[in-house]
Amino acid sequence: MALLDESAAGVYIISVTPFTEAGEIDFASTDGMVEFYLARGATGLTILGMMGEAPKLSVAESVAFARHVVQRVAGRVPVVVGVSSPGFAAMRELARAVMDAGASGVMVAPSGALRTDDAVFRYFAQVAETLGGIPWVLQDFPQSTNVFISPGVISRVVDADPSCVMLKHEDWPGLPKISALRDMKDMRRISILVGNGGVFLPEEMRRGADGAMTGFAFPEMMAGVVAACNAGDDQRASDLFDAYLPLARYEQQPGPGLAVRKYILHKRGAIASPAQRRPVGAIGPREIAEVEFLLARQARRLAEIGAPPIG
Repeated sequence: MALLDESAAGVYIISVTPFTEAGEIDFASTDGMVEFYLARGATGLTILGMMGEAPKLSVAESVAFARHVVQRVAGRVPVVVGVSSPGFAAMRELARAVMDAGASGVMVAPSGALRTDDAVFRYFAQVAETLGGIPWVLQDFPQSTNVFISPGVISRVVDADPSCVMLKHEDWPGLPKISALRDMKDMRRISILVGNGGVFLPEEMRRGADGAMTGFAFPEMMAGVVAACNAGDDQRASDLFDAYLPLARYEQQPGPGLAVRKYILHKRGAIASPAQRRPVGAIGPREIAEVEFLLARQARRLAEIGAPPIG
């Protein structure tokens, strides 16, 4: 499989990890999930991210899951693997194992103890040394990590290590950060893919993002918005986005968000079970009724703008 580089664009869907009701990784369901994502416009897959329940897997399980996904993809799209870890030894072990299995690159979020620009820069300098040339994605998600990374620090990290080829931008509000990075004429241009469930995707694309790296139970929305933005059709991009936004917003709730996403993916036939590995964030009958209302509303909105029906 080709290595990740600065030209990465489109929709790198943040994959869930399918589990059986007993809590084991469901490899058979993983195959169907991969095909579901690819059929709906994913140009890359990112596995073992925060919404992929990565901390609940052992290193051996993580490697086995990555190897299985890479083999199923069979070179059709890049596969990026989250390898964030409190310690660099574990990060190195997992990164080397998944790259040996055929992954295209890895993703790293900062340690939560970093509080100054110099501390953030030193941390990622050690990440670069640990990875030893493996292409990697800098995950900027301060709502989760409590680490704010300024555009200036991102520029320093990128210029110091040519193996840093992508920024996963999830700052919120973060539109000025994208503009600041794209306005830095002396900074090496890297790919910027955005997160947060795609809830700012049209605006982020207009600010200079290359696409999305996030999860949503309807990856075709993100693929459609990215394609329309790239074609210069901002009205089409916004109309499509608007049809899906209420459900995307609902899915972004801290806590039950993953349960909502897995419920919809199960309902759509992407995974055999909505099960999570413990500890879980559950949803009940009221949440399910709200999701069903939003799904019906979404279908009506799609019909109104002449978009393909939900399938």
